Order: sequence, then C-alpha cells, then structure tokens
Amino acid sequence: QVQLVESGGGLVQAGGSLRLSCAASGGTFSNNAMGWFRQAPGKEREFVAAINWNGASTYYADSVKGRFIISRENAKNTVYLQMNSLKPEDTAVYYCAADRRRYLSATSDRSNEYDYWGQGTQVTVSS
Repeated sequence: QVQLVESGGGLVQAGGSLRLSCAASGGTFSNNAMGWFRQAPGKEREFVAAINWNGASTYYADSVKGRFIISRENAKNTVYLQMNSLKPEDTAVYYCAADRRRYLSATSDRSNEYDYWGQGTQVTVSS
C-alpha cells in the first residue's frame, strides 16, 4: 500500500511561484508513474501533469504547459511540481497520485488511471 503526503501549498500573489512536494512511502517508488491533479471549489478534479518512473517522460495539461514543471527524485521517494507564473485560476487543492504502471500512456491524464492518492494541499493565488 502506497501512502502519499503532499506539502508546499500556500498563499501566493499572481505571478509568483510555489513548489509542491509529494513524499511516498509503503512501496517501491520507482515502480510508479506519478501524477498531479487539482480541484477547484465547485469543479471536477482535473489533470495537471504526469511523469514516468525515471523522469525521462513528462506530460502536461495545456493550461499549465510552459509554467509548471514536474520532476522526481527516486532516491528521496519524492515527486515535485514547480509552479511558476501563477494565476488566480490556478487556485485549487492539489493532489499527487501514483499509478501502478511505470510508463505514461494516452490515458495518463485520467484520474481513474491512478491507484493511490494523497490528501491534497491548498494553493491559493491572489490577484
């Protein structure tokens, strides 16, 4: 059973940056592709970014492409989301998720592809 704990959320002004971290335990981290999703109040959970098991392949939602960077350190069992040029519409609870598979696929942007989820961390971007 994989446990995921996110951290690094907070309040930031528009144009600012935050780095989210997600620490994994209870499994072999390098066996899992990882993803970040977010959910704003009154909206469905949406895909943000994903990374394969060794970091060689990444995938981004169009809304964050060029502003966010997903990365991972397998030695630390941690995946990161560097968020730059933040906008008020980025305000949401951000969740990390682990896939049983190592590799990304065309469906890596679907929440039902992921088997384990963290509790989420709030990101608020003020205008």
